[in-house]
Parts: sequence; structure tokens; C-alpha cells
Amino acid sequence: MRYGEGAGPYEEGATGGAGSYQEGATGGAGLHGEDAAGGAEGVAGGSGDGPGAGVLCVRFRLSREPDAPDLLPALLATAEGLTPLVQALPPDTALADVRGARRYFGRDVAELAALVRVRTLALHGVVCAIGVGPTPLIARMAAREARFGTTVTVTEDGLAEYLDRKPVIALPGVGPATARTLCSYGLDSAGRVAAAPLGTLQRILGARAGRELRARAHGIDPTPVTPDALSRALSAHRAFDRDELDRDRRRRALLSLTEELGARLRAEEQVCASLQLTVRYADRSTTVRSRALPEPTAHTRALTAAAYGLHEALGLQRARVRGLVLRAEGLRPAAGAAHQLSLDPEDDKAHRLEAAADRARRRFGAGAVVPGTLAA
Repeated sequence: MRYGEGAGPYEEGATGGAGSYQEGATGGAGLHGEDAAGGAEGVAGGSGDGPGAGVLCVRFRLSREPDAPDLLPALLATAEGLTPLVQALPPDTALADVRGARRYFGRDVAELAALVRVRTLALHGVVCAIGVGPTPLIARMAAREARFGTTVTVTEDGLAEYLDRKPVIALPGVGPATARTLCSYGLDSAGRVAAAPLGTLQRILGARAGRELRARAHGIDPTPVTPDALSRALSAHRAFDRDELDRDRRRRALLSLTEELGARLRAEEQVCASLQLTVRYADRSTTVRSRALPEPTAHTRALTAAAYGLHEALGLQRARVRGLVLRAEGLRPAAGAAHQLSLDPEDDKAHRLEAAADRARRRFGAGAVVPGTLAA
């Protein structure tokens, strides 16, 4: 699919000139048409090497089995063969800024994306889907649309048209509750949000949230691609076999995630400063929320309370959830972390029980001690 700028932006039967909507063309012009590397290429706004298209978002199709090997570090190393600006987004995604690589290798962004696909498949047997955009935000949106083995590219020239018809829930950070609120005001698409006055959005969502949403609706994302993010965070994920509507089942999954993260943090003698919750829905969209912790901690009880708070704030009454990813961020050595003294005897008891459970796990295995809620 090509989004042009001439008359008749959705004119069928055009033959590839500027200003045409072309479907099923070869050579990479059509959305999901075959490219030279055998994958499908979707281009919004012209050629795959348009101005500003230099950030790749790569989704790897990794096994979700508990005993599956962790291939993400090796896959990141493969991407680092093209550019040092590679950021991990566990459990299965990475961002790569290839603007410098385009000049260094003398290849356009479509060729670099195809090279990433070929290398990950040849070296690791892993299929990936790639989104290309001028910013990490747009690249991530494009990657959600890409089928495995394909690339979807959005250039700056086609950015406005690409975003115009997107439902508002497709914007990162917009969950079902926020989407319902915006739709009740007639702001049901990214284009309408972009056209709305800033003051209107701020009255609906608040000053900061309204300002950030309007920026996203225009495709603005000042966030850089930050290398070596994998070493500063730990993540765990749970995938559901079917669309999960039950709130209690999702809370049980969150409890298992905080148990896992807490045990890993304590085993590595680290604490985290914040939690990030990513919710994956049946339509492949995601919602990401973060929360700073009152103090850096590896205490499962504190992590669970924060995770539950993030989950409740999303208001997922009827959302069809397919997976949860919980990420502990801002890691630092536990020895240097300050801890506020508590006079609550229950808190001290919980810490002692946690230490005893960790000793049992080290001796008998990770499943030796689990909360009663998870054992039921």
C-alpha cells in the first residue's frame, strides 16, 4: 500500500505513479507485496528510504515455553552488527537506530531491514517482523502491523496520512478506558486527536496526559534509542492460551510475575526503582504503563502492590488480554539502596518469610515455594 499526495489518494487500479493507491504491486510498492528479500514490504509515504525513516522496531517470534532458551541477548548482538544503537524491549522486541548505518553500509533502510530478517533467521532460526519509522513511537506502531517475515515502513512524508485514520487506541499509552473517554467526545481517531485544540485534550485528560497524547497523535517522540538497556532492567512475561477477560486470572498472572522478578532481583542482589506493565491484546495492540516505586526494592510484597495498582488503573473490564509483561527498571546494587525503617511487624515478618523462601528455592528449585494463590 502506498500513500501518495496526488489526487485520489485511494484510487484503485493506478499504476504506481505519485498520488496513487496501489494494491498488489510487486517490487515493494504495495503493502504486503513481495520485496527483493522475499518478505512483504508496506510503505507509507513513498519509497522505503524516505526522509527520516531510520528507526527499526524488530519483533522476534520467540518460544513462550518456560524452558525455552533466552535468545534475546544473541539477537541483540546480531542487530549490533549493523548499528551500536540497539535498545532491548524485553521479552521479544528491540529498537535499532540505523541512520548512521545507512551511510556506513551504503544501503537504504529497506535493505537494512531485510538484512536483519535474513541474519536472525540464518543465525538463530528466528523469524521477525519489522516496523520502520522516523521515531521509535512510529516504528513500534508499524511493527505491530507487520506480519512475521515482513516489514512495514512509514516515512515522514507519509506520516500524517498514516496516522490520520488510526483508531485512537492504536496510539501507545492509550488504553481501553482512555479510548472510551476520548471516543465519548468524538475523538475516535489519531487524526481527530491531532486536530483537537490542546486545551480541549488537557481538560479531558489532564495537563500532562493531554499534551503527551497530542504529541503522539502528530507522531512526535523525542525519546532516543538507548543502547544497553537490557543490563539495566529485568522482565518476565505470561502469555494466555486464549483471550483472558477474567480479572482474577490476570491478577494471578501478575502475582507470579512479581514473585519471579523479586526472586531474580534478590538472587542478583539488586533492587529496582520502577515497574513497567505491558498489556498485549487480542488485536495485537498494547498498552504500556509505568510507576515509580516509593523506594528502590526487591521485596515481592511491594512489587505486587505496584503491579496490582498499574493493572487496576487500566480499567480492563472487557479487554481481551493475551499477555502481560512486567519489567523491573532502574536497577541498582541492593547494598547501596536506602530503606525506610518500618514499625509494622507484618512487614518485618514478610521479609523473613521471603528470605526463608529464597533459601528453599536455592536448595530445592524455583518451584519449591509458591504463594498459596498460585498453588491452588
